[in-house]
Amino acid sequence: MNKKTIVIFEQIKKTNQYEQEYWSARELANILGYADFRNFEKVIQKAKESCKNADQPINDHFVDITKMIELGKSASRIVGDTALSRYACYLIVQNADPSKEIVALGQTYFAIQTRRQEVQDQVIEDQKRVYLRNEITTHNKHLAQTASRAGVRNYAIFTNYGYMGLYGGLKSKDIIKKKRLKKNQKMLDHMGSEELAANLFRATQTDAKLKRESIIGEAKANQTHFEVGRKVRQTIRELGGTMPENLPISENIDKAKKRLKKRINNFYTPKNFSA
Repeated sequence: MNKKTIVIFEQIKKTNQYEQEYWSARELANILGYADFRNFEKVIQKAKESCKNADQPINDHFVDITKMIELGKSASRIVGDTALSRYACYLIVQNADPSKEIVALGQTYFAIQTRRQEVQDQVIEDQKRVYLRNEITTHNKHLAQTASRAGVRNYAIFTNYGYMGLYGGLKSKDIIKKKRLKKNQKMLDHMGSEELAANLFRATQTDAKLKRESIIGEAKANQTHFEVGRKVRQTIRELGGTMPENLPISENIDKAKKRLKKRINNFYTPKNFSA
């Protein structure tokens, strides 16, 4: 992929107020040689169908917006446009007229850039998962100590109360079954960063509440864990999030650790520090 190709598509890239990059459908249409935007809208529709078939949320990648265009020295009007993510652009060039040379260049550019983004996203998710998993291990130990001082003798039951609050009444065995994990697989090792964060919040807040309110008695401690879990669930619902039992499972955390270790080892190779 030559520098000219990169410049063509990078020049029309924009950034919104959330530091997210996007492309204007109208500007991309011009670059790809579509003089009539109505013809390009057909390509966008095909790209949306591809997005849907890939189980990706269309609204995350195709956002309807408006823009002002100049018609003359003193005339302008508002027209409809679509803010496109990098992935949306990739789908568009895959559905555009392949006879156009610029379309072929676009396919190469967005395929490479989309793959780079996927790799970067994977690295970020791996880092978050490994960090949060370690934090949960640490804070679960603190919670176990606090629960014991509160009078909890059956820690497995105490733990299930927290899960039932957070997971809408499901116990650990129910969650494992719902997520189709094997009995020998550790549930926490297969959680994504979002689910791990919810469980970390449940654990830390239960620990704090038991201490703050000097709760004594196994039944009271169990109920406290349940109430905290339910409160976290309520917060997720109010924010429009996905309920934890409906979040997809991730591959074993050990694979994320291996990827990160390999990345570090590749970085600290002699060639990266040669004079």
